[in-house]
Amino acid sequence: MNKYGLFFLALSVFSGGAISRPVANAWSRVTTPAITGGAAQSIGTYTAGCLKGAMALPQDGPGYQTMRLSRGRVYGHPDLIHFIEKLGQTSVAGQWGVLLIGDLGQPRGGPTLTGHRSHQTGLDVDIWYLLSQEAGARSLSLDERETWGAPSVLAVKSDAVDANRWSLANEKILEAAARMPEVERIFVNPGVKRQLCASRTAHDWLRKIRPWWGHDDHFHVRLKCPAGNSQCQGQELIPEGDGCDASLDWWFSAEAREQLTSGKARKPAKAPALPEQCQTVLAE
Repeated sequence: MNKYGLFFLALSVFSGGAISRPVANAWSRVTTPAITGGAAQSIGTYTAGCLKGAMALPQDGPGYQTMRLSRGRVYGHPDLIHFIEKLGQTSVAGQWGVLLIGDLGQPRGGPTLTGHRSHQTGLDVDIWYLLSQEAGARSLSLDERETWGAPSVLAVKSDAVDANRWSLANEKILEAAARMPEVERIFVNPGVKRQLCASRTAHDWLRKIRPWWGHDDHFHVRLKCPAGNSQCQGQELIPEGDGCDASLDWWFSAEAREQLTSGKARKPAKAPALPEQCQTVLAE
């Protein structure tokens, strides 16, 4: 589809106020970032936005390797690329292992066909808990990057962390990420949050670690709106405290389980509309 087709498709669906499958398909077809004459710009919200001036994360770097390359979701705001590179270097320095990087975002952000409601402004990244010895010894093949699974760190049929799949290195990586000032919050499975709350280490960094559905095989890092990105909209402030209180207990309640099994927890009534500025980003 050429840029004019993308533009008119965008016009037809943006005016309706909700993101449809055709729109997500339009964003997924774009293979190059939108060029910017200045600094990169994250536009809109994490769940309804786009990105101008994206950078692609190199396939490999010190302390990390990217997975699922065929999905084409290796793009992010330069701040996100720098964060991943810095966390990889920190993991090398701590001898914690090689980070396996899942999805960032699409070349121009926007909604994806599958897998995410967020990851739309180039400020979100999924990082596997798996710290593979093989990945630490060599560069993984393209086939391995596509076929390896991200194993859950929870015990089978349980909300408790499996000690055989969890290590101090996992905790150290989460702590290092949470202590970086550009990080807004990190989503983990409630069982992982509970595991961290039970740790005897300092809890001052746990405020940024937020429980959320799923996230038992990876953690999801979300950055703050970058400086100078006036069209980027951040989230509400994180509550005070370390989050190891009654608010965490709720995630293991009958009410929470009912919401999860019924699907109410994950399905918004209506997808939010993208900002008008994203029409131009898509059409370039």
